[in-house]
Amino acid sequence: MKKIIATLVCLVCCDAIAAQQVLTLQQLKDSALSRNIAMRQSQLDIDAAREQRREALTKYFPQVSATGAWFNANRGMAKMDIDPQEFISPELGMMMAQSLPPEILATMGAPMSMTMMKNGTIGALTAMQPIFAGGQIVNGNRLARVGEEASLLQRQLKQNDVERQVEQYYWQLVTLQEKQKTIDAVDSLLANIHKDVEVAVRAGVAMRNDLLQVQLRRGDIESQRLKLKNGISIVKLLLGQYCGLQPTPNPSPREGSEYSFEIITPDIDQQDYQFPSLGEGQGVGLLPEYQLLEKQVEATALQKKMAVGQLLPSVAIGAGYNYHNLLENDRTFAMLFATVSIPISDWWGGSHAVKRKKLEHQKAIDQLSDNAQLLNIRMQKAANDVSEARQQLDIARRAIEQAEENLRIVRNQYKAGVCSMSDLLEAQLLYQQTLDKRVDAWAELQNRLLDLRQATGRQ
Repeated sequence: MKKIIATLVCLVCCDAIAAQQVLTLQQLKDSALSRNIAMRQSQLDIDAAREQRREALTKYFPQVSATGAWFNANRGMAKMDIDPQEFISPELGMMMAQSLPPEILATMGAPMSMTMMKNGTIGALTAMQPIFAGGQIVNGNRLARVGEEASLLQRQLKQNDVERQVEQYYWQLVTLQEKQKTIDAVDSLLANIHKDVEVAVRAGVAMRNDLLQVQLRRGDIESQRLKLKNGISIVKLLLGQYCGLQPTPNPSPREGSEYSFEIITPDIDQQDYQFPSLGEGQGVGLLPEYQLLEKQVEATALQKKMAVGQLLPSVAIGAGYNYHNLLENDRTFAMLFATVSIPISDWWGGSHAVKRKKLEHQKAIDQLSDNAQLLNIRMQKAANDVSEARQQLDIARRAIEQAEENLRIVRNQYKAGVCSMSDLLEAQLLYQQTLDKRVDAWAELQNRLLDLRQATGRQ
């Protein structure tokens, strides 16, 4: 029975290990770029802009419409009174009196009333082809194309934002895990000190107060470990949700779901970095932020042209096929026609609309020039930040060596009885702080490197 239980436990553990994913930073980025809600929404924006461009393209083709109507009035819409006496000359009247019976002559002499179009059906099929519309159709299609290109640039900016957020979560998780390793190393060091002090207390060569100080410090380390464990759990939840990973349901409903994945981290002691100069970048002109501003200038220029086009005459030709039975019989006919529309009164307000579009265009040009300078400044700042982060990491690495040597000296002095336990624990705390500063400086360098890549157009 025990063998069966042990076998089942092993199988469960193997399944848990197999289900756990080990992901790299690039895999997390790829997952976020394909599953994050922000990227899906940006793709919907691109699809909408593409459909708008296709909609604008249909304005080049004839506009076909069909109309139909049926009516039934309480009286004829056309009425005509006829007096035969007005059309019969005296000579014709004498001839009719000799040849026709009196009853018929009496009827023809009375006035008559005739009505038409009391009911009927009308139908028409018409096609209108614009010939000239003041450039509104051409510029409208160009504007729609600019909108689609702008949506692609917006997606690239959103991709940069997603990549930055994934890296921030990733390096935050790496930092916490490295600090957890530091806690384990410090705890092991304190365990050795505790063992030495406990032996010294029993031998009567150390005070019990020293042992209590070590125990208090170990309790503080345990408290830090719990905080780190909780922090790692929260960051993994944020990272997994942001990257669209599938959570693992927790058997306990109160504890909710969690993500069973681990990350691959580089060796922070062995890794070195080569930093290209700013001249090796792609330049401001190829940054998506700058290109988006250029699209804004182009869009305002087209909007200005469209405002002018609304004040110009429009010409169109058309053809139609019509049917009606207004005269008590079916009637069909085809026709060709042309229309010319001249917006006379629109010039009163249209001239101000054109001036407003010109001002908006100039505003976009000024914004492009100003933001180009800001992008250059951002590029230089990103390079300075990387250089500073690199120096901070070098300082933190040198501080670790100094803290290690200081801890070794103080520990030997404590064993020799020339320093107190407080001095030893202070040296241990300083060593732990230098390890944490190195991890923080290393993570800060990774974030600054990403900022430099995005600021200079490197991917």
